[in-house]
Amino acid sequence: MPDLMRLALGTAQFGMDYGITNTQGQVPRSEVGAMLRLAEANGIDTVDTAIDYGESEICLGESGVKGCKIITKLPALPVGCGDVSDWIQNELSTSFSRLRVNTIYGLLLHRPMQLLEKHGKELFLALQNLKNSGQVQKIGISIYSPDELESINTKFTVDLVQAPFNLIDRRLQTSGWLSRLKDAGVEIHTRSSFLQGVLLMSQGEQMQKFEPWSDLWDQWNRWLSENRISAIQACLTFPLGFSEIDRVVVGAVSTGQLEELVTAAGTPVTEELPDLHCTDEHLINPSRWIH
Repeated sequence: MPDLMRLALGTAQFGMDYGITNTQGQVPRSEVGAMLRLAEANGIDTVDTAIDYGESEICLGESGVKGCKIITKLPALPVGCGDVSDWIQNELSTSFSRLRVNTIYGLLLHRPMQLLEKHGKELFLALQNLKNSGQVQKIGISIYSPDELESINTKFTVDLVQAPFNLIDRRLQTSGWLSRLKDAGVEIHTRSSFLQGVLLMSQGEQMQKFEPWSDLWDQWNRWLSENRISAIQACLTFPLGFSEIDRVVVGAVSTGQLEELVTAAGTPVTEELPDLHCTDEHLINPSRWIH
């Protein structure tokens, strides 16, 4: 099951009501355990979480994740932080306590541009020390745009990069960073395969804020209809088609939804996927949607 092994389970929904298209809210604790068992049974060995994901880490710890490759993310360094190393160690120790583990696979910065600010060198040194001590296997960054890599990569070397990548937002590939990172031996994880669920919505469900791109939705829905292919299947086929990508992070709110994702990942589309590539930040960057 090579493609299934490349899925990672995103857990934002385990800790909070997350996602513009999420109508079911936070996943019940009882369902989390069932989803983790289903993921394990299908060869999904990586769990992606963050300290800022509400109760996600607590939920994972209670459900049991000791056999998983756990990746968590540090929040932004507080303004006026006196001792960067102490702050990071305290955050990680608290994270370990919630997760009920004493080591994790990956620790990422949620705000990587802080590496270029006043305490950037201290921040990176503290991450390296955690890796050297064996508490963390890989250190890295979670980015919103490949542009962030341009300035960070010249000063710091990371082991793992997580970035958005989907049929619409192809910047990781078109910028050349996908191949550059792989050539440098960096582990690559992508997220937002469904553009936070927008690619799975019917045109009738889509919100008014997405109306400016109606031509793109027409093209997408026409392709799905003509080829009789599910949106989930096409959306997962795209990132899984790139050998450079090590893990594709997907979120689910139920075992049924996770089963659907597993099935879709295991049956890739053979037809040529539509070219929906768009560079408009107001569409590809979810942080712009609230405006």
